[in-house]
Amino acid sequence: MSTPTKIRVATTWLDGCSGCHMSFLDMDERLIALAERIEIVYSPLVDTKELPEQVDVGILEGSISSEDDLEKAKTFRKRCKLLVSLGDCAVNGNVPSMRNHFKLADVMDRAYRENVTLQPQIPTREVPALLGTVKPIHGVVPVDIFVPGCPPRADAIWHVLSELIEGRIPDPSQVTRFGA
Repeated sequence: MSTPTKIRVATTWLDGCSGCHMSFLDMDERLIALAERIEIVYSPLVDTKELPEQVDVGILEGSISSEDDLEKAKTFRKRCKLLVSLGDCAVNGNVPSMRNHFKLADVMDRAYRENVTLQPQIPTREVPALLGTVKPIHGVVPVDIFVPGCPPRADAIWHVLSELIEGRIPDPSQVTRFGA
């Protein structure tokens, strides 16, 4: 009996709260079964520092808010056969996109000058430059699978990954919805 081929999975979070990755971990004992069928080749949950050139499934959480987010999304799209938009921030911009109603300069002043008591100043080093507007993942790169939820429940993530492992494209609307 041959061992099934593991699918190579990469994940990262962009602008968001990382709640979708916490929901991923909420699969609890199912993570052991999952580990037998997938190889996590890049993620904030593992120690790998470089996204491999070829990945079967890429999972992006969060929205595109900075130049750093934009580059990560483009790199994931280029290197991943299937790209999954995980969670409401990735699917529609959600909370991070609330700043789209304001001028970026006003947002920066409010965050780094008006609400600071020590050394109020706009950061210029070690902070990725913000984009003028926040966008969902599909606003900058094509997405194959949308998994809404804030965060999606562990059962929904399990369903999506189980279907992908079996070589099927899942229908996340069967197990989750926006705001679920």
